[in-house]
Amino acid sequence: MLAVSSLAASAQDTTSPYSRFGYGLLNDNATSAQSQMGGVGYAMRSGRQINAMNPASYALADSLTFLFDMGVDLTFVHSTEGSVSRNSTGGGVDYITMQFPLGSRMGMSIGLLPYSSVGYSFGSAIENGSSSHEGTGGLNKLYLGIGGRIISNLAIGANISYLFGTTYHDVYATQSVGNPALFEQITQVRDFHLDFGVQYSVNIGRKNRLTAGLTYSPAKTLLGHTWIQKYIVNTDEAPDTLNYTRLRGNYSLPETWGAGLAYEWNSALTAEVDFTYQPWSKAKLMAQETFVQNRFADRYKFAAGLSWQPKARGSYFQRVTYRIGGHFTRDYMVVNHAGADYNVNDYGISCGFGLPAPMSKTVVNLGFEWLRRATSSSAVVAENYFNIRLGINFNQTWFMKSQLK
Repeated sequence: MLAVSSLAASAQDTTSPYSRFGYGLLNDNATSAQSQMGGVGYAMRSGRQINAMNPASYALADSLTFLFDMGVDLTFVHSTEGSVSRNSTGGGVDYITMQFPLGSRMGMSIGLLPYSSVGYSFGSAIENGSSSHEGTGGLNKLYLGIGGRIISNLAIGANISYLFGTTYHDVYATQSVGNPALFEQITQVRDFHLDFGVQYSVNIGRKNRLTAGLTYSPAKTLLGHTWIQKYIVNTDEAPDTLNYTRLRGNYSLPETWGAGLAYEWNSALTAEVDFTYQPWSKAKLMAQETFVQNRFADRYKFAAGLSWQPKARGSYFQRVTYRIGGHFTRDYMVVNHAGADYNVNDYGISCGFGLPAPMSKTVVNLGFEWLRRATSSSAVVAENYFNIRLGINFNQTWFMKSQLK
């Protein structure tokens, strides 16, 4: 698990100048199957699918089933800024999760999820010269979660996560006189994070079920350090370390609330709507000289999705799960352009298929997503994404005693 975690932590590849702000582009812990439904999951209950968005869902783990889910993605980006456009690609390992039972009413999940990602490269003019800006890195969550049923319809759960990662923001300044200089801000996070969840489900007749889900993550100050390295290029001078600072009290994450409502019909059709809220305007991120100054807005997200499996034991195409969804997000970053502040919004639609593997309970989830990220100003960068997501959900029967005949 540690070896695979190291691979996943280094495989994230983001290409967006918006990741320059704050902690980068945020991730909401959705698996490939959930991304196909717009990223919903707070009220999703299934014994055949891992749902790290709400740890209460682990209570549905089948007593004889071990699940392992791994996702990768490939992203194509077309961005425009005024009359200038460019194309780029990104992607890599997205997440790794596993789930197994702890009894008839409890389940446990372990996994690695991305929390945020940073990746950009662009240039700009400065007085008597030019500068280039680059950023890489991100934060990851290595989590352990437990969920259990208090009564048949009510489940609660919690994740404890080790939040870790390093981000690099570089400013390379070239002036008409003197040697070029490189200023690199390095931020290392090493901390713990908590998530709590509850789900309540009620049957309506014999074929209908309604489930409500609620999650909460408390706000916290971060642990770790940040500093700036100054290099004078083309010289033998050792780099200077500037502004070495603890993150505690200077960098923080806001609380997160998530709520969802799901409707299931005849174990074939599922419809869900979700809402996420994060008061980022209360979060802290200390300003550093030479680097972008951050101002945050409260983040909220609406998501909705549908899934349909015609017949669980029919022909192959009847056993395929068909999914569709969409979302709208008012992001936490605020962009200043020409003296005015602009909020960043993203919205998109997605679809995909859950393809059952022959002679197995394993499912291959293949999804497609179109997403647009932009502000209300046409002079600021607008991005159009086309994402291909592939997830493999291994479903194996474990914990069964062998019988001698």
